[in-house]
Amino acid sequence: MLTQTRPEPLRSTLLDRLAGIRHGYFTRAGGVSTGIYGSLNIGTGSADDQALVAENRRRVAEWMGVPADHLLTAYQVHSPDVIVAREPFSGERPKVDAIVTDRPGIAVGASSADCGPVLFADPQARVVGAAHAGWKGAFTGVLENTIATMEGLGARRENIVAVLGPSIGASNYEVGPEFIDRFAAANPANDRYFTPSGRPGHAMFDLNRYTVDRLTAAGVTADALYRCTYAEEDLFYSYRRATHRSEADYGRHVSAIALERI
Repeated sequence: MLTQTRPEPLRSTLLDRLAGIRHGYFTRAGGVSTGIYGSLNIGTGSADDQALVAENRRRVAEWMGVPADHLLTAYQVHSPDVIVAREPFSGERPKVDAIVTDRPGIAVGASSADCGPVLFADPQARVVGAAHAGWKGAFTGVLENTIATMEGLGARRENIVAVLGPSIGASNYEVGPEFIDRFAAANPANDRYFTPSGRPGHAMFDLNRYTVDRLTAAGVTADALYRCTYAEEDLFYSYRRATHRSEADYGRHVSAIALERI
């Protein structure tokens, strides 16, 4: 797979049906990075050669149909915070976890390596967004805040489609008792997202189902690709897999969405 010479992202059938919207959940294939970063690492925060990262980002932007500096990703901090972007960032990237735009020619993206990248679109209002939703962002409201920010630009939640891209699957996401207690304290019904693991006091957490359920509860049409970043090593980077192997670092992929010019 890593011999692929250009990006070929995964796509959502729901988002593919929307006129004037271009999107892609990019895998690790189709770039120029090597070693543990092979090959489409877009992580500016990684220890990869930043010239290679820049070329990888250029390839993603080209596929998205925008100039390289119009592929916008934030400095993600596992927050519920959202920004509206209508032009390329100047200076340091904003420390937020979701970006929304109503401008054609801007591709907004979320980088990930186990956390959930969620792409949003209202084709009627022509507003799109991308959110980085790990457990903390999803738990503290980044999904709902992205929807509200889109509404601020004229979107209507009943018209919004939101699709979760590749993220760590429940069979590979073991969590400890403090994690479980936090979710139980917030809502006892959250116990449905946990199944027992092989270690006392620990459980397997279904981030995919939790994310889709929160999106559905927020009133949007929601789905997921249900692809596991930990399990599918040929296609995806995984922070947890790299940690389990004591690797020095890990790559990041990007999921991006843009309004096409009409």
